[in-house]
Amino acid sequence: MRSLKHQILILLIGSLVLLAASFLLVLGFYMKDRAVAAAIIKAQTDLATCGEIIDKTYPGSWHVQDESLYKGPVKISLNNDLVDHLSQLTGDTVTVFLGDTRVATTVLGSNGERAIGTKVSANVAQTVLKDGQTYVGEANVVGQWYQTGYVPLRAENGQIIGIFYVGISRAYEQEIITRSLLTMAELGLALTILVALLTWFFIQRVIIYPLQNIALGTRDVATGHLTHKIKTSSAKEIGELEDAFNQMVEQIQSLTTEINRANSCSPGNDPLETKKALPIGYMPLSSLNTAGNFGETGLPKGLHQATLGQIVQFLQANRRPLSAEEVAEGVKLTRVTVRRYLEFLEHSGALRSEQKYGTVGRPVKIFIPQ
Repeated sequence: MRSLKHQILILLIGSLVLLAASFLLVLGFYMKDRAVAAAIIKAQTDLATCGEIIDKTYPGSWHVQDESLYKGPVKISLNNDLVDHLSQLTGDTVTVFLGDTRVATTVLGSNGERAIGTKVSANVAQTVLKDGQTYVGEANVVGQWYQTGYVPLRAENGQIIGIFYVGISRAYEQEIITRSLLTMAELGLALTILVALLTWFFIQRVIIYPLQNIALGTRDVATGHLTHKIKTSSAKEIGELEDAFNQMVEQIQSLTTEINRANSCSPGNDPLETKKALPIGYMPLSSLNTAGNFGETGLPKGLHQATLGQIVQFLQANRRPLSAEEVAEGVKLTRVTVRRYLEFLEHSGALRSEQKYGTVGRPVKIFIPQ
């Protein structure tokens, strides 16, 4: 069975991946429209650029001579150098029409050769040749769809005698979309990894470590070691679980103390004899070492030499009147446990006690080093 942190992390990463995939899908549809718009802008720009290059390279007016298209004195019909040069500059397909017929082009036909002699589509012919307007948009070019730009070519008298064309293939649009999606995917992956690492740290710090501490405390309860409280810094719900656990430990310790007292008063366990077994007498706290000067055989049932030494060390470091709660906080043990050791030291003569009365509440028992 997977651990809780692995299940939470898998759920989080799965959610992030699903969110990223949905985002990329929506972005793909959005980028498709943006790519079309970018292709249209490119077609308009390339039409203007190519027009300026042709005018500067071949000065003069457009005219028809011997059923061929000329620009000034230069023949444009079958001028592959011109269309190839413009195509290399723009990355577009380029065509020059005489009327509605291609006379110089980089567009290839189905046979793999230049589509010389093929016609422009009817809707483009209507817009450009008859209406005299520039056509920009999607058009069928020799059986393939392109984002295109068509501009009329006018003779010196203003008559429309041909068309100049640039076309941007769908591969250009696809390249824009793919490049944008790859960039967003890389950013999304980096953010996903960052969020996963932060979440891993958060889960470890706020959930897993506190639960592990409580689990260890539960094992201590199961093995009979009830001396340490659980202390965590976590979310409210885990903090409530911690408080409930500590209350359970104190209740178990109180119950254990009552049972031990009841057993000490049972027949054959004379409390006076038990009291005589304790090393009662004047034994100042300063004369005790951190082991407490008591062997395990000299301690009452339920007390441990190591815990006694820990409490003695704290008392020697803080030689002032202290309550059981203050000592418990200092040595990180429960108040019930610490009180039993303090009462034992009081019976041994290392401490004496007084009742401290406040303005409200019950009096507090204060233990004073001897």
